[in-house]
Amino acid sequence: MSPRRTHAYRPLSLKRRVWLTVGAVVLGSTGVVAVALANPSDDGGQMKVRKGGVHALALKEAGSRKRELPQTDTGPFSMLGVSWNAVKAQIKGTAQVRTRSSETGDWSGWQKLAASDALPDEVGAGIRGASEPLWVGPSDAVEARVVADDGTASSGLPAGLRLDLVDPGVSAEEAKAADAGPKQAAFAVDASASPTDSVLPTDSVSPTASVLPTDSVSPTASASPTDSVSPTASVSPTDSVSPTASVSPTATTPTAPASTAPKPSIVSRAGWGADESISPDPSEYNADVKAVFVHHTAGTNDYTCDESAAIVRGIYEYHVKSNGWNDIGYNFLVDKCGTIFEGRKGGVDLPVLGAHTYGFNRESTGISMLGDYNTVAPSKAALASVAKIAAWKLGQYGGDPAGTVQLTAGATQTNYTGTAFTAGSKYTFNRISGHRDAYNTECPGSQLYAQLPTIRTWAAGPVQGLAVKSVSGAGLSGSKYYTKGPITVNWSATTPDSLISKFELLVDDKVAATAAPTATSAQATLALGAHTVKIRAVHQSGKTTTTSALAFMAETTAPSFTTTPGLSLRTGTVSTSAVPVKLSWAASDNAALKQVQLLAPTAATYGPTTTSANHTVKSGAATTWSMRAFDYAGNYRTSSLAYTPVILQETSAVKSGTWTTKSSSSYLGGKSYSSGSKGAALTWTFTGRSAAWVVSRASASGQAYVYVDGVKVTTVDLKSTTTKYRQAIWTKSWSSSAKHTVKIVVVGTSGRPTVTTDGLVYIK
Repeated sequence: MSPRRTHAYRPLSLKRRVWLTVGAVVLGSTGVVAVALANPSDDGGQMKVRKGGVHALALKEAGSRKRELPQTDTGPFSMLGVSWNAVKAQIKGTAQVRTRSSETGDWSGWQKLAASDALPDEVGAGIRGASEPLWVGPSDAVEARVVADDGTASSGLPAGLRLDLVDPGVSAEEAKAADAGPKQAAFAVDASASPTDSVLPTDSVSPTASVLPTDSVSPTASASPTDSVSPTASVSPTDSVSPTASVSPTATTPTAPASTAPKPSIVSRAGWGADESISPDPSEYNADVKAVFVHHTAGTNDYTCDESAAIVRGIYEYHVKSNGWNDIGYNFLVDKCGTIFEGRKGGVDLPVLGAHTYGFNRESTGISMLGDYNTVAPSKAALASVAKIAAWKLGQYGGDPAGTVQLTAGATQTNYTGTAFTAGSKYTFNRISGHRDAYNTECPGSQLYAQLPTIRTWAAGPVQGLAVKSVSGAGLSGSKYYTKGPITVNWSATTPDSLISKFELLVDDKVAATAAPTATSAQATLALGAHTVKIRAVHQSGKTTTTSALAFMAETTAPSFTTTPGLSLRTGTVSTSAVPVKLSWAASDNAALKQVQLLAPTAATYGPTTTSANHTVKSGAATTWSMRAFDYAGNYRTSSLAYTPVILQETSAVKSGTWTTKSSSSYLGGKSYSSGSKGAALTWTFTGRSAAWVVSRASASGQAYVYVDGVKVTTVDLKSTTTKYRQAIWTKSWSSSAKHTVKIVVVGTSGRPTVTTDGLVYIK
């Protein structure tokens, strides 16, 4: 092959292609990567179930402080990371990658690879150092660079640096959805090409990147579809001890104890498509689970939740084939939508030994959220799922999620905040702790770490933030609710419903209704009389939270009108379409009057202490006034009466003395009577319950005596600084309708004797 070729996989433009698995192995020390063939699909290219794989590309020297891989076309991958020979070595610098989307053809910006902090407790041969894997989505080209810190010699970069590209493959579940269109293809080559046509050029992988002893793979390895990188094939031949050399598997599988918390829904390894052939070692078990360590996978938060299974498969492939572990490190993984995935094999209900919290794996389980939570806050759904797993696993062994526990250190080290641990000594931890509590790492990220108290509280119970938000079917007066019987109580809680067993509506401390954990309301019918009502939330742990008691009174007695609504005339400007009137009433209730509503001839609402209101009404037409009194329980009573305002023109009065007729559009009916003669009088006779004298007023207007039913009742002065027409200046009302006479007499006031009258208005 040409020594100048930079493509990791030879570009092809040949006539016939077949799908290939992405499993690649390095043959001997030549740096040649062989690609295994798979059968073509039966439907002319439709993707079926496909195992994943890892491809290793060497990072070559580019000066004393830099290793790089130039822009390189590859087969498809969706995850990547950088790994190196010595597991405990560190990159004293920065590792960055950029990738090309196989869907859009666009290149990403440079992305930094996070340092990995997860190690198994027993570190042996076959274990490589590695960054955290980064999910980049379907891609087909890559560029990478690793730059040592300023002032650091090339020795600051570990030996055997390589870029590991991960294809998560296609699971059985994902294959079911393949009818919608082709899935991401594996590496494609011409079927007639020679073996060297489908491999890495010899100059693109350095000898230190050889990841398999020369006698472990024959030159014909590329013919087998199972020739993906094996757990032991992804390590340097200089490693001399197996990953499990200092750990012996338990002889028998332990019995799964019952838990005090319910088991959450978990996607099994088969469900997310684990290739069990790459992890043949038997599972190992701890004696119990004393603590839970919370992690994040770092990488990106920019994934869709239907990609989560592929991300988990990618992490699995990476941990086994890049890190050289015998399985995925985490016991459980949780995506941002709250889906829980089984991690390390051995049984989710058993105390499986994981590789997640160096020095403390032997007494704990590890839960990792998919994503980087240093600057992004975790979702409520994800936090709830972590709390559910933690409560379930700790509940199997009597651990209080809100409590503390002593753990024995399995390694001498210092954690993120500077606390030193000595192997064999005991140290106190929260039952639910962050990775950084045990190891020198930022994991699980500042945003997630800040939520650990919430996770502990949610896991341990009781339900938090329980509060009654509102009550339907009852009215609140003061501190007491009034109802006719049926009520609906609405509440809220801050604890996720997935951690709640049920809600109960208590009436007089007895369960009147039970509601599902997703419910936010419940109904009950109260018997007549006084009661207390509460809401009780039952956490999945059995712990309960109860709201303060609410006082209720159930009653069905309607309010009464102690004064029937009545209409009377009031002062103001009169016209044929708007006669000023006053509506009066009085209502009461045996418990608590809420309001009185005017239903007709217009709508209005009045408070319980209001007993009158001013309105206007058209003259000459009978108008029904309908009112309804409500109490706080919703009981009500209605009262309706009809009234007719009538305008009596001055011409309908009996005259005595001298009166002059005046004409103007400002007068009622266009005319009025005016007199300045002392003793001149007008008398109206009518049958009604209220009367008002209508006059004109001006600065020169005089005075008049008013007689009712032959008795002088008042003297009215008509003087006004401004001229006003059609003024109801004097009114009189009676408790019931009857025949009455109203007489006005001109006083003859000195200097301003004139009285101009527009008539009389009465209500019948």
